[in-house]
Amino acid sequence: MMSVQEVTREQAVRRATVASVVGTTIEWYDFFLYGTAAALVFPHLFFPGQSAFAGVLAAFGTQFVGFVARPVGAAIFGHYGDRIGRKTTLMVTLFLMAFGTVLIGCLPTYQSIGVAAPILLILLRIIQGVGVGGEWGGSVLLSMEWGDQKRRGLSASWPQIGVPLGLVLSTGVVRLTTGVTGTDGFANYGWRIPFIISILLIGVGLFVRLRVIESPEFEAIRKSGKVVKNPLMEVIRRQPLQILLSALVRTSEQAPFYLFITFVLTYAVKHLHLNSNSILDDTLIAAALGLISVPVFGRLSDRFGRRRVYGTGILLTALFAFPYFGLLNTGNAVLVAVAIIVSLILHDIQYGPQAALIAESFDADIRYTGAGMGYQLASVVAGGPAPLIAAALLAHYGNSTMISIYIIICCAVAMTALILLPKISGSRSDTKLVEAERSF
Repeated sequence: MMSVQEVTREQAVRRATVASVVGTTIEWYDFFLYGTAAALVFPHLFFPGQSAFAGVLAAFGTQFVGFVARPVGAAIFGHYGDRIGRKTTLMVTLFLMAFGTVLIGCLPTYQSIGVAAPILLILLRIIQGVGVGGEWGGSVLLSMEWGDQKRRGLSASWPQIGVPLGLVLSTGVVRLTTGVTGTDGFANYGWRIPFIISILLIGVGLFVRLRVIESPEFEAIRKSGKVVKNPLMEVIRRQPLQILLSALVRTSEQAPFYLFITFVLTYAVKHLHLNSNSILDDTLIAAALGLISVPVFGRLSDRFGRRRVYGTGILLTALFAFPYFGLLNTGNAVLVAVAIIVSLILHDIQYGPQAALIAESFDADIRYTGAGMGYQLASVVAGGPAPLIAAALLAHYGNSTMISIYIIICCAVAMTALILLPKISGSRSDTKLVEAERSF
């Protein structure tokens, strides 16, 4: 293993940043791929013989299972991330996520093996969820703890661009595969291709992460002999409010996000009878813009404050709830594109500063576990249920009005949590930072 002395600090920072971005990109490519398939082909392949609405609910239900598994992954890998280090833990999460994705691509459908097909799909979705649950905390901390401590918002935002990168890759591959195989070919066999080629990304991710040096802040904790024996119990005892509020503050970001990238496919294709390829193209453009907007808003949070930037994003998302569906409902290609692009930019206003906002709320010795648990619990209360709730509201009311109100309620919850989230004390964390900087 290469030591700190063998590389310059600049090299170490660059490697940590690249490793975090590459890893989260692969993780989110896998995760978003499932969401796209759940909206387009999984109802027919794994839940046949049901009404269109029931099939959609079943497909999104298996997606929700993956979200429920994410806090479990955060607890498991947070424990090891706070005890043995960020780097080693991240190697395992990367492999676990890719393993589940490749096997989904090889999975027989309901027509071949009956009820065993959706059961296996759920099990693999759980594996995916556990991997993603352990990935975020380590990636953010590796980048943030190596980066410029005066620009933590920017440093922590780099792993966040794994979301738009993963979305670009997954949407792009699905769009390309659909173009080559045709709509019928994609529904029959083409959907497997994006899942199986995920195996090619594993080698890249492992190579990059093998070259990373452990976070200096964690090394300082380890050298001082202050590694916590049971990080999960310790963070629950010491900072329970931060865990809860970190989850709730994400409500305005995560619930609308999964409506904007997953439910929108079902809504546009099934309800508005629009072309799925045009929706995928618009999502691709919006995700590509996120490669710029996420770090920009992360940097702005260093200048103007995390809460101010994040709160602006919450307010704008609430204000856009009705215009978003209003633009979609026109069916006009240009206006639909505007709705999709603007919605994801508003998401990025929150997502850019979010990693630093949450990670800084926890003491360094329990940060992997605490930040990961707070972040991933939002999957259970916000991201996971969102497409299910939206589909149910649409089926009951027949229009988007209540879905817009649902988005506004999510924003109100998040704004309340943001106001109540304790200010950063900085005592324990800053001490470790100083020690780490000096030891380097």
